[in-house]
Amino acid sequence: MTNKPNILIIYTGGTIGMIKDYTTNALKAFDFSQIVEKIPELQQLNCNIKSISFEEVIDSSNMNTQYYVNIVEIIEENYTKFDGFVILTGSDTMSYISSAISFMLENLQKPIIFTGSQLPIGDLRTDAKENLITSIEIASTRKNNNPIISEVCLYFEYKLYRANRTTKISAEQFEAFASMNYPPLAESGVHLNFNEHLIQQPQKKEEKLIIRKKLVTDVVILKLFPGITKEVVASILNIKNLKGVVIETYGSGNAPNKNWFLKLLKNAILKGVKIVNVTQCAGGSVIQGHYDTSVSLKEIGIISGRDITTESAIAKLMYLLNEELSQEEFKHYFEKSLRGEITNK
Repeated sequence: MTNKPNILIIYTGGTIGMIKDYTTNALKAFDFSQIVEKIPELQQLNCNIKSISFEEVIDSSNMNTQYYVNIVEIIEENYTKFDGFVILTGSDTMSYISSAISFMLENLQKPIIFTGSQLPIGDLRTDAKENLITSIEIASTRKNNNPIISEVCLYFEYKLYRANRTTKISAEQFEAFASMNYPPLAESGVHLNFNEHLIQQPQKKEEKLIIRKKLVTDVVILKLFPGITKEVVASILNIKNLKGVVIETYGSGNAPNKNWFLKLLKNAILKGVKIVNVTQCAGGSVIQGHYDTSVSLKEIGIISGRDITTESAIAKLMYLLNEELSQEEFKHYFEKSLRGEITNK
């Protein structure tokens, strides 16, 4: 008989951790140390559950890279004591946070499941209980005494996604997230079905977890639109200490081929700024050189983000900028799948 898996819940803030005070109708933070008493269904799961909460809970809109480091340090301190982690954050920035955490942890051997909810845990019609219960079940599911999941994932409304493939698509629907370029890793219905051929397997099982806590935040997202002016693009690309740009282009990576536009981009690249091309479309891929309007981007050294999400691109940019890579090395590693965030050619 194998021992029950130990699962750690990390509550950072967000809607899921709110309950209503029925005397004042105000929302207040839920005490996750009482979680098994408040949600008795958890006792049916074959695992031991503990929880840690941020001392000061953070609204997802206030999330920043220091909080990413705080989450990673909690995982680091508890990595040997627990078999899986369920991280509760506000859903608005969950794709950004979970994408970044996937790059900060290398050679991960255990499940890290992000989840949250659209309604507070104390609401009558809440989605919080199902999301939380199933996330814990996924984190504790094992096969041949090994966890089925050993990557950073996001679970919401009956679907488990690779975290760095996700985008929040709805502020009102329970089905708040989508992964347009990669199928779900698991789906929860009458049975919990894992698509095992889609799940990443640890490559170096004997090696320890590597944690990288330094992220470079001198980055910007530049979204193109018809009529964008030279002054706007110039002001963004000339930001003091700017090191990286995610440029959201049209369709399969297309952008204006006006001389002023290309010259501004080229000058930024010559100054050492790394510029990554991602598509504004919800799904699909950048294919630089497919149309005439992206040939020039390729020629001046713009990096193709291929089918990466904007959320994952900004996280990967922050991570790789700290690695002191040459322009060629940076391009190589950005265009290569490091954590399953890009579809291999």
